[in-house]
Amino acid sequence: MRTRRKVLGVLAATALAVPLAVAATASPAQAIGPDPLPVTVTNNTGRGDAVYLYVIGVQLSTGRLGYVNSGGGFTPWTGGQLPPSPAPDVSIAGPGNGASSTIRFPRGFSGRAYFSFGEKLKFFLTPDGLVQPAPWASGDANYNILFDWSEFTYNNDGLWINSSQVDMFSVPHAVTVTGASGATKRTGDVVSDGRNNVINQIRAQSGWANTVYTRPSDGTVLRVLAPGKAAGAGLFSSTYLDGYINSAWNAYASKTLTVVPFTDQPNTRYFGRTSGNVMNFTNSAGQQVASFNKPTSAHVWGCDGNLGAPNDLVVGPIARTLCAALNRGTLGTVDTQPSTNAGQFYQNSPTNQYAKIIHSNMADGKAYAFAFDDVGAFESLVHDGDPRSASIVLSPFGAGGNPPGGGPISSTTWYSVINKTSSKCVDARASGTANGTAIQQYTCNNSFAQQYLFQPTSGGYVRINNRNNPAQVLDVNGVSAADNATIHLWAYGGGNNQQWLPVSEGGGYYHFVSRHSGKCLDVPAASTADSVQLVQYTCNGSGAQSFRLTAQS
Repeated sequence: MRTRRKVLGVLAATALAVPLAVAATASPAQAIGPDPLPVTVTNNTGRGDAVYLYVIGVQLSTGRLGYVNSGGGFTPWTGGQLPPSPAPDVSIAGPGNGASSTIRFPRGFSGRAYFSFGEKLKFFLTPDGLVQPAPWASGDANYNILFDWSEFTYNNDGLWINSSQVDMFSVPHAVTVTGASGATKRTGDVVSDGRNNVINQIRAQSGWANTVYTRPSDGTVLRVLAPGKAAGAGLFSSTYLDGYINSAWNAYASKTLTVVPFTDQPNTRYFGRTSGNVMNFTNSAGQQVASFNKPTSAHVWGCDGNLGAPNDLVVGPIARTLCAALNRGTLGTVDTQPSTNAGQFYQNSPTNQYAKIIHSNMADGKAYAFAFDDVGAFESLVHDGDPRSASIVLSPFGAGGNPPGGGPISSTTWYSVINKTSSKCVDARASGTANGTAIQQYTCNNSFAQQYLFQPTSGGYVRINNRNNPAQVLDVNGVSAADNATIHLWAYGGGNNQQWLPVSEGGGYYHFVSRHSGKCLDVPAASTADSVQLVQYTCNGSGAQSFRLTAQS
């Protein structure tokens, strides 16, 4: 079971809700990583600014607030005053463009890793804690600084680290963790030119232009504010979602909403019906267990207020599910929640354009665009229970948003697609050309059944045509969003389950992310055998999901 924990709420004079998903009932780890854990920060932004790093958070064993130096040593904050007094400079020199630096996370610590460009961040202390940057407020001391942060918890159950866009989208970055086995998990990569795509696409939405802030002095777009932050600053409609909320809420006056909040407990179900402005939930025994007043737009953006989620096993999980469904626009039309079919998300009008556009520009479809984006595992978070290292990779601000190396894929060249683990080729079984022909791995033989053309669709995605019958493309069976859904050939019809995002890993290798599910083309169980049918599976950075392309004549 997963739950949202406000790991940083105590860090600020005003509460910060941090969407860091952690294991609520994790068993004691059999092995734990080094203390401190090395974390490499790589700067691929293309910017020439000086970079400053900060590791700030809470020591879990004592609850003390403080900062971490470059060696991983923790120091508690002291000397806060009212009005807030400037905090000491605790910055760590960061990497220049194309370079890397190492910071360290002490075990038993939860917090944020900040990175700023061209200017150091300004923090302040009160007797109650640290006042962190709040750039949605025009009077904030950091308002004209380019910066962002990643969130993490490192304890005896391992490392959780995410790339959050809950408050704003500014400096896109990938996060990785490498475990004792040597396998690396990675998420948070934007597609090529992804930062510009997000900025331009959000700015183009009616009513959203003021959520984008450009620094007057040099024209740098510093950030896109999340809708709740923008509305709070008077830059966005405070009632934007109200019409949709009313419709979705009222839908359950005449039908029942079923909430199944735990994927590992499918028989734990709660049933909601609306009476007036109140949605009441009963359990399977008919006992009332929770009630929610109809939320406002602000409550939906913040997943708080009438959607406040206590860290319990009933009310909190229902609230999380409701908030995710309202942000994704599935409440009122999908009556069993949470929906895990990304193809159903953001179809309502009005919709959460901020979350929709950010997710659509992520290489694996995952992001933390609102506080409970982890419902259904759509969040940009990686975890390892026995980590050995981690990294934060600051993405290019222009074209080339995928990890560097590998070069462009020609749209006019036929390629063999060769798996990294098995060294075998992606193959149309028995040279089949009909709908439903299995896509398998097989010993490379240069046949047309093993040659593919990558033709662009939109947003960096491609359809992958087989040379035996170029009308046929790689297709996820049944438009399934599930792990282990099989891959076969099917006539191209424009479906999202027929479109793939090639993400360069460097060294000439790619992984291919399905547009409809955000999952990766995968050789099951990392098999090296002939005739194993390929599937889609949650992206995990393994060799079973890594492929190199060899041009054919």
